[in-house]
Amino acid sequence: MKENTKAFSLAGRVKSIQHALSGITEMLRGQPNAWIHLFATLCVALTAYLFKVSASEWCFLVLAITAVWVSEALNTALEFLCDAASPDFHPLVKKSKDVAAGAVLLSAICASIVGLIIFTPYVAAHL
Repeated sequence: MKENTKAFSLAGRVKSIQHALSGITEMLRGQPNAWIHLFATLCVALTAYLFKVSASEWCFLVLAITAVWVSEALNTALEFLCDAASPDFHPLVKKSKDVAAGAVLLSAICASIVGLIIFTPYVAAHL
């Protein structure tokens, strides 16, 4: 394994952040589901703000939202890598893509459950 001999530099950290932001931009440009996640994120944040949820509830919402975004980003990265490694159809590539998409679905379902647990009492109180 090659030893990393580069010294820490502020310019290097800035470059790393630029690469990360480029990756997020690429995900938003190329993944329609990322736009659904963005819409859901904005709706949840607005609803939480309007209901004045507690700090701990905000923490749970942020963690749930982050889990969805991270799983979507990793799914997107895996799809790019699979497409580069095997441009033609391969059954194992299909399986890996399906599993990664399943991870996104699981995180979205769990985030929805967190949202229901947090928002149901607020909605019920306003009926």
